[in-house]
Amino acid sequence: MISSSSSSMRGKISTLSTSRIFATTSSCLPAKRTYNYQPVINNGSEWHGTTIIAVRKKDKVVIMGDGQVTLGDHVIKGNAKKVRRIGKDVIAGFAGTTADAMTLFELLEAKLDEHRGQLLRSCVELAKAWRTDKFLRKLEAVMIVADKGHTLTLTGNGDVLENETVVGVGSGGQYALAAAKALSTIPDLDAETVARRSMEIAADICIYTNNNFTTEIINYAVDSTSSSPSDTPTPIIPPITP
Repeated sequence: MISSSSSSMRGKISTLSTSRIFATTSSCLPAKRTYNYQPVINNGSEWHGTTIIAVRKKDKVVIMGDGQVTLGDHVIKGNAKKVRRIGKDVIAGFAGTTADAMTLFELLEAKLDEHRGQLLRSCVELAKAWRTDKFLRKLEAVMIVADKGHTLTLTGNGDVLENETVVGVGSGGQYALAAAKALSTIPDLDAETVARRSMEIAADICIYTNNNFTTEIINYAVDSTSSSPSDTPTPIIPPITP
C-alpha cells in the first residue's frame, strides 16, 4: 500500500525532472532576435504623377512628359523635369523615382561614351547592369530613350523593348498612348502636335498628370541635294565687252 506522503514525493520529483528538461531544452534554443522594420511607403503614400509619351513620325521624334509629382493625395511639385537630352543626339524621359532616374541617366551617358554613341548597344549594356548589379537592381524607374534610328523602353527587369512609332509609360501613359495612336493616322499632324494633344487628353483623365509639359525633339531629315544660299558661293562673272 502506497502512502500519501510517498505519492506526493513522486509528484514533486516528476515536476522537478520536467522543469530541468525544459530548462535544458530552452538553453539549447537560439536567442530571440529583435527586428527593426522600417516603414514602407505604399498604397495611399505611393509616389505618382508621371506621364511620358514618345512619338516618331516622318522626320521627327518627340519625347514629352508632364511635371506633376504626387505623394498620396498631395501634389508635391508641378514643374518637375522628367524629359532630358543626353549628349547631342539622344533624348530620354523617365517614370519613377527622380533620384533613381538621375542615376540611370548618368549611367546611360557613360555607356554612350564607352560605345561611341551606339544607343542600342549602350541600352543593352545598361539593362544588363541594371538587372544584375545588387545596388542598381534596387533603382525603380522606367525609361524611354530615342535617337534618330531607335525608340527604346528600358526597365529594371532587363527589358530593352524597341518601339516603332508610339510608346507611353507612367500613370497616364496608356491614355496618352491610345490617343497618340489615333492621332498619328491624321496626315496633317506632325509628331510634336500628336504628342501634345495626347498629353492633354491624358491630363484630362489622369489625376496624377498636369498640363505643364517638357518636350525634347530630334529632327533627322537631311536633304543632301539642297543647300542654303549662304552655303553656295556666288560665281563672279566678268563683264562681257563687245
